[in-house]
Amino acid sequence: MSHLDDFPSTPGKFKMEKSPFIHSRMRWHWQSSLAKLSFWSLIFMGVIFIFFFRSPSSNPIAQDPSRRSLRTYNWGGPVWEKRVRSSARVLSRNGFSVLVTGAAGFVGTHVSAALKKRGDGVLGLDNFNDYYDPSLKRARQALLERSGVFIVEGDINDSALLRKLFEVVAFTHVMHLAAQAGVRYAMENPGSYVHSNIAGFVSLLEVCKSANPQPAIVWASSSSVYGLNSKVPFSEKDRTDQPASLYAATKKAGEEIAHTYNHIYGLSLTGLRFFTVYGPWGRPDMAYFFFTRDILKGKSIPIFEAANHGMVARDFTYIDDIVKGCLAALDTAKKSTGSGGKKKGPAQLRVYNLGNTSPVPVSELVSILERLLKVKVKRNFMKLPRNGDVQFTHANISLAQRELGYKPTTDLQTGLKKFVRWYLGFYSDGKKAAE
Repeated sequence: MSHLDDFPSTPGKFKMEKSPFIHSRMRWHWQSSLAKLSFWSLIFMGVIFIFFFRSPSSNPIAQDPSRRSLRTYNWGGPVWEKRVRSSARVLSRNGFSVLVTGAAGFVGTHVSAALKKRGDGVLGLDNFNDYYDPSLKRARQALLERSGVFIVEGDINDSALLRKLFEVVAFTHVMHLAAQAGVRYAMENPGSYVHSNIAGFVSLLEVCKSANPQPAIVWASSSSVYGLNSKVPFSEKDRTDQPASLYAATKKAGEEIAHTYNHIYGLSLTGLRFFTVYGPWGRPDMAYFFFTRDILKGKSIPIFEAANHGMVARDFTYIDDIVKGCLAALDTAKKSTGSGGKKKGPAQLRVYNLGNTSPVPVSELVSILERLLKVKVKRNFMKLPRNGDVQFTHANISLAQRELGYKPTTDLQTGLKKFVRWYLGFYSDGKKAAE
């Protein structure tokens, strides 16, 4: 029973005795309570001071992904600068010097490796957050380091770090891939999306606008900006004002922010709307990845259906095709027209769909994995939840074909075969993933 139960439910009926002893006791009790209150207030303030200002490791703000700019990273110094310059050194004639944000991410790793392979200078930037297993990101980092790509550990909201990078290297291009990904996680931690996808993008653009010379910027938008559109395939000319998730809303906001910085400061900006990218070294939060893991564990696989048993389909796009589109966007990007934060003329502003143009039902994805893994799948059909997921995606890529020479060549069967081969090798035939 709570101590609150000791008091009557109708206080007006409770009468206190009128006794000098009682008054004296109440006065002493009040003074004693005041002293205790003051004492515990001081203790509480001390704890607050220690908790928030003296112990970063236990500070919930420092641990909150939406406030990661407060996390401390080690950077700077002669040795660090030497590594930065070496990684960003251009090795091919007419090559670029590219800063790749989110370089330890799925797309970032593949793009960085491809740029380095053709002789461009590449410097990575990543904060290695724990949205999904950081050990996978570290493995990607090791892969890139073997090819000569150095990843600076830091946050895109750290303006001092960004300015330092541009002081050390005169980047010709920025490939901005850092972002808080995932549609469903936004319902748990909305602040992380604002922090990374909006504040982080603005932080990067602020440094780029003031750089001299200004770099050309290619950045990752998303097919999710098409939201609740029912017209298919999705075209760059279609409306994008009805997002179905906070993630989609932040990517749409990014497109509007890009327009603003292009208009005011002359930054050359190209947005790429990715359609469900998959492949080796992929993201564990994507369906094809955790379906593979769960199938090997013998778990049932949820297959969502829309209203009236409508199929849920995705325009699955293999990572190699996405990389080709990213490099083509860099190669065709025109120079920014500003200098030191001042616009000198109109600058290039573009947006492209990068998809496969062949939507596949999620049920077919499961069937392909079933054949590749040689495991009978237990299917669990469920109603599509209202968590930001849309029923289907389908890209119209005619603009990217015409202006970038973009042409996807990998079908889902072939792409998943390559992914499964990587997965079984990386996770030692699935044993590590099942732990």
